[in-house]
Amino acid sequence: MTRTVAASALTLALTLAAASSAQPATPPASAPPPASPLDLARAALAAGRTAEALALLAEPARTGDVRAREALGVAHFLAGQPTQAVALLAGVLPQLADGSPEKREAVQVLGLAYYLVGRIPEAIPLLEQTRAFADADPKLAYALGMAYVHTRAADKAREAWARAYGVPPESAAAHLLSAQMMVRAGFNETAEAELKQAVTKDARLPQVHLLLGQIALFRGRAEEAVTLLEAERTLNPGSALALDRLGDAYSRLGRWEAALDVLHRSTWINPYSSGPYILLGRVYLKKADPGHAEGVLRKAVEYDPNNQAAHYLLGQALQQLGQAEEAKREFQTAERLPSPSER
Repeated sequence: MTRTVAASALTLALTLAAASSAQPATPPASAPPPASPLDLARAALAAGRTAEALALLAEPARTGDVRAREALGVAHFLAGQPTQAVALLAGVLPQLADGSPEKREAVQVLGLAYYLVGRIPEAIPLLEQTRAFADADPKLAYALGMAYVHTRAADKAREAWARAYGVPPESAAAHLLSAQMMVRAGFNETAEAELKQAVTKDARLPQVHLLLGQIALFRGRAEEAVTLLEAERTLNPGSALALDRLGDAYSRLGRWEAALDVLHRSTWINPYSSGPYILLGRVYLKKADPGHAEGVLRKAVEYDPNNQAAHYLLGQALQQLGQAEEAKREFQTAERLPSPSER
C-alpha cells in the first residue's frame, strides 16, 4: 500500500469509526453524567479525546470486561494505532452479541484496521458485512473498493464505487470512475484496462482519453500520449489539464512550437496553475530564449512559491541573462525546498 493511500485510508477510517463509536456513547441530554469508566470512555471517544479514553479503559479491559476490550480496540484505532486495534478486536469479536452496537462497531473498525495494516484479504469480508448496516455510506464504498483493487478484484471494486456514486456498474462512466480511483492508488495497469473498456462503451466520454494519455506519458510513450491527448482536446477543448499534459508530451518529442501553443492555451483557461508555466519555462530554455523563460517562470514561482523546479529553472534563466546574484538566490531557494517525491 502506498503512503498516499494509507494516509487517505486512515483519514477515512477515523471518520467512519468516530461516527460508529459516537452512537452508543452519547447520553440523552437530560441524563446525569456517565458514571462508569466505560461510559466515561465512550463520552471521551465521542469528543475525540482518545488519550483519555485509553486511560479510562485500561483497567476494566485488563479485568476481562468484553465491552471494555472492544471499546479499547476502537480507542487504539482512533489514536492511530491499528496494530493494537487488530490485536484487541480480533480476539473480542466472537464474544460480542450478534446485532449489538458493539458487534457492528467492532466489525467495521476491525475491517478498517486490517486494511490499514495491509491485511487486505482479512479486511474484505468484514467491510462487506458492514455494508449490511451502512450501505449508503460512500466512505465505506471507497474503502471496500480500494481493498478489492489491492486483491486484483477490479470488477468488484468498480461495483462498489458505482454504487457509491449512483451509476450503473457496467456503464462507461463506472469504468472511468473506477480508473480514476485506481490511478490515485497507483494501479495504472488496472486503470488502463478499465479506461479501454470505457472507450469501447462510449468513445466520446470526456476524461477517458486524458487519463489514458497521462498513463502513456508516465510510461514514456510520448507519441501515443499525443494521439490520446489530442483526442481528448477534440472532445473537451476547454480542459486546461489536457492541454497541459499535451504540452508536456510535445516537449518530450522536441516539438517546441506545438508545445508552446497548447501550454499557452492551458494558461488562458486556468491562469493560476504553476504546471504549464514551468513547462513553458523549460521549452523556452530549450529554445535558448531565457527572456521569455524568465517571465513565465516568475509566474510559476508566484503561484507556487514552494515548487523546487520553478525556482531552479528561474535560476537557470536568470543565469543566462547575466543576473548572477539573483540566479544564485533562486538556486539556493531550490536547494532548500523538497523535491516532488519528498512532498
